[in-house]
Formats: sequence, C-alpha cells, structure tokens
Amino acid sequence: MSEKQPSFIGGHPVLDFVNTVAWRTEPARRAERVSDAAGWLRWAVTAEVFPAVPDGELPVDDAELAELVALRDALEAVLDALVDGEAPPAPAWRALRLALLRAREAAALPPVLPLRWEPGTRDLTDLCHALALRAEELLSGPAASRVRRCAGPGCGWFFLDRTRAGTRRWCSSGDCGNRDRARRHYARTHPTAGR
Repeated sequence: MSEKQPSFIGGHPVLDFVNTVAWRTEPARRAERVSDAAGWLRWAVTAEVFPAVPDGELPVDDAELAELVALRDALEAVLDALVDGEAPPAPAWRALRLALLRAREAAALPPVLPLRWEPGTRDLTDLCHALALRAEELLSGPAASRVRRCAGPGCGWFFLDRTRAGTRRWCSSGDCGNRDRARRHYARTHPTAGR
C-alpha cells in the first residue's frame, strides 16, 4: 500500500472513504492518505462522489474537516462490526445516524423516480452529507452482505467481494495477496527460520 495516494479498491465510495487510512489495523503504521480540504475534494472527484472540484478558493474549515474524519471513524467501526457479525458500537451508530439525519435535512429530493437524495457538491460539509447518504445506500442494500475486510496483516481495508464464491481475501492480489504468498513461500522453503 502506497502511503501517498489513495487507492480505489473498495468497489464503493464509502469503502474507499474508510480506506483513506493506510495500515488501518496496525496502530504503529497507521497513516492518513488524505489530510486537507483540497485533497478531500480531489478525492471526492476521483471517487465519483462529486462531479468536479468546486471553483474558487476553498476556505479551510477545521470543523468541517473534523466532521468528515468523525464520519470516517464511525463508518470504520460500523463496517468492522458488520464484517465481524456483531452489532455496531453505540457511539459509532449514533454518529452515523446523526450524519444521515443532517444529510437528509440538507439534501434535495427532486420529484423524480426513482427517489434519490441529492446533496450539494461545494465543500467538505456537502462531501460529508454525500458520504452519509451513500453509506445508507450501501448498508441498506444487498451489497452489505458482500463487504469484506482484507486479511493482510495490518491492512484492514474494506472491499466488496464480487467473486461468485465469495472467497476474495485481500484488498489487492498484487499487494497484500503477494505479501501473503511470499510469506507462505518463505515458510515452506525456510522451515527452521522461525525457530
């Protein structure tokens, strides 16, 4: 996993949003991959959450940035619980619920079918709203049963397992998958190395 650029391996913008932290389950290596407002807006365009980066100077609002990171933290806990087959932690669930209520209050609901909330696309608050609404879409639909967490030690990235048998194990076969294959090969060819 590169520590510099976000990867889009999740198969859904909400999963890629949570995956903006590298080495998510290894605290000593944990690293932010997006850290400022401009970076988040570029991420939103690349993730196809926003159609384009807003024009003009973007004011730096620490409260908006903190709200976005808090949503990511809540989604991380909710997704971990989903993958582990557990109930989400109450604080994370409350935070997600509150983010969703704020998003619905701020978003437009055009009189067309199918019904779809349309959040704004101007700033980090709009990004937070868009991601909360996309989280509702993900977690209330059939894709929720396909959410997996990478089995690579320390990785913890989430992805949608779209394999027919539901057996995908790694965020990327070329990254965590290669490390796992190399570890197993080394263990087979150096049986006394761990003693």
